[in-house]
Amino acid sequence: MPHADADDYFWLPTNPPYVEKRPGSDRVRLMREVFVPREAWVLSGSMLGWGEEVVEECDAIIFLTLDPVERLRRLESREVLRRGGEAFDEDAWSAFVEWARGYDDPSFDGRSRVVHEKWLADRSQPVLRLDSATNLKALVAEVLHWEPGR
Repeated sequence: MPHADADDYFWLPTNPPYVEKRPGSDRVRLMREVFVPREAWVLSGSMLGWGEEVVEECDAIIFLTLDPVERLRRLESREVLRRGGEAFDEDAWSAFVEWARGYDDPSFDGRSRVVHEKWLADRSQPVLRLDSATNLKALVAEVLHWEPGR
């Protein structure tokens, strides 16, 4: 099944990545052209505040959570892998990590766990909640055996 990541539509492809946002109207238009017309697809990432129109096309939502310390460790590992040994902007990375730390702070004024929980409460689709600390094989089994709406 084809997979799309929200970041690939939210951000323009740049080097370094994630520095220039794609115009809002272009994001949804591009998603509608590239994967929404397909019979089935998986979308990962957050569409909060800009992609609800595409989310409405989803049959179900899987909400992955993770311990904050492990989440930050995985973000750093992903960044190291993504850079592949190339130099990067330390200030930008520090700002990103500070922003990412805010996700689990209920008083954080930005995209956060609290905001996502409110967003989920407003969804009409069934929601499967999983702890992504669980091993991959078990997570896949839970998704494959899930019967949304039951």
